[in-house]
Amino acid sequence: HVQLVESGGGSVQAGESLRISCLAPAYTYDSYCLGWFRQAPGQEREGVATIESGGKTIYGDSVMGRFTISRDNAKNTISLQMNNLKPEDTAMYYCAARPEGAEGWVLDSLKYNYWGQGTQVTVS
Repeated sequence: HVQLVESGGGSVQAGESLRISCLAPAYTYDSYCLGWFRQAPGQEREGVATIESGGKTIYGDSVMGRFTISRDNAKNTISLQMNNLKPEDTAMYYCAARPEGAEGWVLDSLKYNYWGQGTQVTVS
């Protein structure tokens, strides 16, 4: 079992920035794809960004150019820097993990085995 713990959510005004983080077990950084997903009320869970052990990153179209995913192996964390936030970015943000090489598109939430409890981001 992979335990993931998110932190850093909050409420901001449109155009502002926010950084959220996810604490993951150290062994996930060598063999797991880690990512951020979000879900707004009444909507499907959406892939935001993922990062692989080799550093390759993938972003969803709606956040390309505004969000940056990164990881700090020394702190066992991945982070999502969110700039120029928009009201439509309001959602519960979840950290997720799956073994690298698993079948399926990396931004497909159905292909992820492990999930954190989520952190709320509200943009007004």
